[in-house]
Amino acid sequence: MTEQSKRERPADYFADWKQREALAEAMIPQVGQFARESNVKCYIYGRSLVNQSVTDLMKIHRYVRQIEHNELSEFETAPVLNAMRTLALGPSHIDVGRLAVEYFDKGQAHGQSLEDYVGRQLDFLVNSNQKPVEKPVDVVLFGFGRIGRLMARILIDKTDGGASLRLRAIVVREGGAPNDLVKRASLLRRDSVHGAFQGTIRVDEERQSFVANGNEIKVIYASAPEAVDYTAYGIDNCIVIDNTGAWRDEAGLSRHLQAKGASKVILTAPGKGELKNVVAGINSDVIAPTDSIISAASCTTNAIAPPLKAMDDEYSILSGHVETVHAFTNDQNLIDNYHKAERRGRSAPLNMVLTETGAAEAVAKVLPQLAGKLTGNAIRVPTPNVSMAILNLNLARETTKDDLNEFMRNTALNSSMRKQIDFSSSPEVVSSDFVGARAACVFDAKATIVNGRQAVLYLWYDNEYGYSCQVYRVLEQMAGIKYLTYPTDHTGPL
Repeated sequence: MTEQSKRERPADYFADWKQREALAEAMIPQVGQFARESNVKCYIYGRSLVNQSVTDLMKIHRYVRQIEHNELSEFETAPVLNAMRTLALGPSHIDVGRLAVEYFDKGQAHGQSLEDYVGRQLDFLVNSNQKPVEKPVDVVLFGFGRIGRLMARILIDKTDGGASLRLRAIVVREGGAPNDLVKRASLLRRDSVHGAFQGTIRVDEERQSFVANGNEIKVIYASAPEAVDYTAYGIDNCIVIDNTGAWRDEAGLSRHLQAKGASKVILTAPGKGELKNVVAGINSDVIAPTDSIISAASCTTNAIAPPLKAMDDEYSILSGHVETVHAFTNDQNLIDNYHKAERRGRSAPLNMVLTETGAAEAVAKVLPQLAGKLTGNAIRVPTPNVSMAILNLNLARETTKDDLNEFMRNTALNSSMRKQIDFSSSPEVVSSDFVGARAACVFDAKATIVNGRQAVLYLWYDNEYGYSCQVYRVLEQMAGIKYLTYPTDHTGPL
């Protein structure tokens, strides 16, 4: 927003809060009705308004202050939603926050009414019958560990009317305990890091499934990928998300395609050999309709590829080093014990563990222009989630901290990578503040160091949830799902 359009400070903060609270409360059924009945998803600067509480909606409005250097109030967005209700909108993703900001910055200044402005901006969506996909696509999670359960949460949360992706089953190893089904449902219901599941879960032992927010999810026990007959469960032409990491090359992952009813596979780990490693929003264009197996790369590759692309496009990277400060993972030991890898046998909760990462080299599969220019290392630290990547870069031209930060802010706000790069300018944030961050990484502007042509960037990333969101974006593209969006310059799902 411009300086002229800034809201004046309220005379009574409490009265102002209660008014905005009432407006946010009224938004909940509006946003829900849009999603369920019209498949219209509403956002504010990329943050979904669907299934949010009143205070969550108010916090989303407040977030805009950090990136636009100005307030966005419910007083601005509520009229936009009301204007949208008068339009017969087709399936789409609409950033209500951007629409409001643009009106109060531009439309109002030219004497347009809000209703006319919204109608003109969204005219291409009125009476649109363009579906995101011809028929719903079945999804199966092969494995139900940390990433598998978070993928389940995301898929369930985004089911809405069920017109796009539907989680139909999870596949786990044979030989579970008698109460295996109950235990797996419980792990989905409760998470020590990410909190309670937002919704209801019931177990149906007779049908060997659990029902999460109305989604019946079959639990299939199998000894091998090719041993499953998905059609026996009413599942066909499904996309299998392999989050076990047991097979990482095309030969191993192709075993999934021998299963009856499976058509495509996504690996949630770095792929080996000639397998395409895809980072959503960065090299998604390499996905061809004929591809049946791809990798969604690693959490760290997803975190560093977007800012590296942005920096290389703007400043040209001559060389650099990537250091990741990574939360400990399940492959480490709780107490000192044998481990085939160096140092990883030492107790994860008690030590910082110096180890290696292949992310710097893996970036070359995503950004070939950086091949041979980066080195990398990693330190595992005693935190259960949220990691940091530190990029120490040598650039082709000089810059300043302020200019670099403004460039990254604009990239996070306006570029095609705005779902991959988020922005923080707070001097008080720490790792736990980024649990649940949906972006591939969050650029920490306060930590930036610049000395001429040398720049050091600090990037936070939720190595579990943020990565799972990136996998979901790859899944949508592989499934052929395409939404009409506002703003129209957006590439890929919001």
